[in-house]
Amino acid sequence: MTDLPPLTLETVRAILNEELPDRTVNQLVWHYLGYRYQPEHETWEAPTNSVWAEKFPQPPDFIESRPATVQLTRSIPKENKQLLKQVLGFKGYSVDQLVPRLTRRATMANWLLSALQERGELD
Repeated sequence: MTDLPPLTLETVRAILNEELPDRTVNQLVWHYLGYRYQPEHETWEAPTNSVWAEKFPQPPDFIESRPATVQLTRSIPKENKQLLKQVLGFKGYSVDQLVPRLTRRATMANWLLSALQERGELD
Protein backbone atom coordinates (compact mmCIF):
# COMPACT_ATOMS: atom_id res chain seq x y z
CA MET A 1 0.00 0.00 0.00
CA THR A 2 1.21 3.46 -0.77
CA ASP A 3 0.99 6.30 1.71
CA LEU A 4 -2.41 7.91 1.82
CA PRO A 5 -2.77 11.63 1.21
CA PRO A 6 -3.75 13.71 4.23
CA LEU A 7 -7.46 14.24 4.73
CA THR A 8 -7.87 17.89 3.77
CA LEU A 9 -10.27 19.97 1.72
CA GLU A 10 -7.78 19.77 -1.15
CA THR A 11 -7.89 15.97 -0.98
CA VAL A 12 -11.69 16.00 -1.07
CA ARG A 13 -11.61 18.33 -4.09
CA ALA A 14 -9.16 15.95 -5.75
CA ILE A 15 -11.64 13.11 -5.22
CA LEU A 16 -14.43 15.09 -6.88
CA ASN A 17 -12.14 16.15 -9.74
CA GLU A 18 -10.99 12.56 -10.31
CA GLU A 19 -7.39 13.48 -9.54
CA LEU A 20 -6.99 10.53 -7.14
CA PRO A 21 -7.32 6.91 -8.23
CA ASP A 22 -10.40 4.98 -7.08
CA ARG A 23 -8.15 2.66 -5.08
CA THR A 24 -6.70 5.55 -3.07
CA VAL A 25 -10.16 6.99 -2.43
CA ASN A 26 -11.37 3.61 -1.19
CA GLN A 27 -8.35 3.28 1.07
CA LEU A 28 -8.91 6.74 2.57
CA VAL A 29 -12.49 5.85 3.44
CA TRP A 30 -11.42 2.45 4.81
CA HIS A 31 -8.82 4.13 7.02
CA TYR A 32 -11.30 6.63 8.47
CA LEU A 33 -13.89 3.89 8.97
CA GLY A 34 -11.33 2.15 11.19
CA TYR A 35 -9.93 -0.52 8.88
CA ARG A 36 -6.19 -0.92 9.35
CA TYR A 37 -3.63 -1.99 6.80
CA GLN A 38 -1.52 -5.00 7.82
CA PRO A 39 1.67 -4.72 5.75
CA GLU A 40 2.97 -8.16 6.76
CA HIS A 41 -0.08 -9.76 5.10
CA GLU A 42 -0.81 -6.94 2.62
CA THR A 43 -4.43 -6.91 3.77
CA TRP A 44 -6.84 -4.58 5.52
CA GLU A 45 -8.21 -5.66 8.91
CA ALA A 46 -11.77 -4.77 9.89
CA PRO A 47 -12.35 -2.50 12.88
CA THR A 48 -13.38 -4.28 16.06
CA ASN A 49 -16.83 -3.77 17.55
CA SER A 50 -18.08 -1.99 14.47
CA VAL A 51 -21.16 -2.20 12.27
CA TRP A 52 -18.75 -2.07 9.36
CA ALA A 53 -16.90 -5.15 10.58
CA GLU A 54 -20.18 -7.06 10.85
CA LYS A 55 -21.49 -6.10 7.43
CA PHE A 56 -18.16 -5.83 5.63
CA PRO A 57 -15.41 -7.96 7.23
CA GLN A 58 -13.38 -7.19 4.10
CA PRO A 59 -13.26 -3.51 3.20
CA PRO A 60 -15.74 -2.88 0.40
CA ASP A 61 -14.97 -1.33 -2.95
CA PHE A 62 -17.37 1.61 -2.69
CA ILE A 63 -17.08 2.32 -6.41
CA GLU A 64 -18.33 -1.17 -7.29
CA SER A 65 -20.65 -1.93 -4.37
CA ARG A 66 -24.01 -0.19 -4.23
CA PRO A 67 -24.91 -1.74 -0.83
CA ALA A 68 -21.66 -0.46 0.69
CA THR A 69 -22.26 3.03 -0.71
CA VAL A 70 -25.83 3.03 0.61
CA GLN A 71 -24.48 2.09 4.06
CA LEU A 72 -21.88 4.87 3.79
CA THR A 73 -24.59 7.40 2.89
CA ARG A 74 -26.73 6.30 5.82
CA SER A 75 -23.80 6.76 8.19
CA ILE A 76 -23.48 10.48 7.38
CA PRO A 77 -25.27 12.49 10.10
CA LYS A 78 -28.25 14.43 8.73
CA GLU A 79 -26.64 17.79 9.55
CA ASN A 80 -23.61 16.84 7.41
CA LYS A 81 -25.45 15.65 4.29
CA GLN A 82 -24.96 18.95 2.43
CA LEU A 83 -21.29 19.56 3.27
CA LEU A 84 -20.13 19.23 -0.34
CA LYS A 85 -22.40 22.12 -1.28
CA GLN A 86 -21.88 24.17 1.90
CA VAL A 87 -18.11 23.82 2.25
CA LEU A 88 -16.87 23.27 -1.30
CA GLY A 89 -19.66 24.90 -3.30
CA PHE A 90 -20.13 21.62 -5.19
CA LYS A 91 -23.13 21.98 -7.48
CA GLY A 92 -23.34 18.33 -8.41
CA TYR A 93 -22.89 16.71 -11.75
CA SER A 94 -24.56 17.45 -15.06
CA VAL A 95 -27.03 14.91 -16.43
CA ASP A 96 -24.43 13.38 -18.76
CA GLN A 97 -22.12 12.84 -15.75
CA LEU A 98 -24.66 10.97 -13.62
CA VAL A 99 -22.93 7.64 -13.66
CA PRO A 100 -22.52 5.37 -10.62
CA ARG A 101 -18.75 5.82 -10.43
CA LEU A 102 -18.90 9.60 -10.12
CA THR A 103 -21.90 9.72 -7.81
CA ARG A 104 -20.27 7.14 -5.54
CA ARG A 105 -17.05 9.19 -5.46
CA ALA A 106 -19.17 12.20 -4.44
CA THR A 107 -20.73 10.12 -1.64
CA MET A 108 -17.26 9.11 -0.46
CA ALA A 109 -16.09 12.73 -0.60
CA ASN A 110 -19.10 13.87 1.43
CA TRP A 111 -18.52 11.10 3.97
CA LEU A 112 -14.89 12.19 4.36
CA LEU A 113 -15.98 15.82 4.84
CA SER A 114 -18.40 14.58 7.48
CA ALA A 115 -15.54 12.74 9.18
CA LEU A 116 -13.56 15.99 9.24
CA GLN A 117 -16.58 17.80 10.68
CA GLU A 118 -17.13 15.17 13.37
CA ARG A 119 -13.48 15.40 14.38
CA GLY A 120 -13.72 19.19 14.63
CA GLU A 121 -11.20 19.66 11.82
CA LEU A 122 -13.46 21.45 9.36
CA ASP A 123 -13.17 25.22 9.51
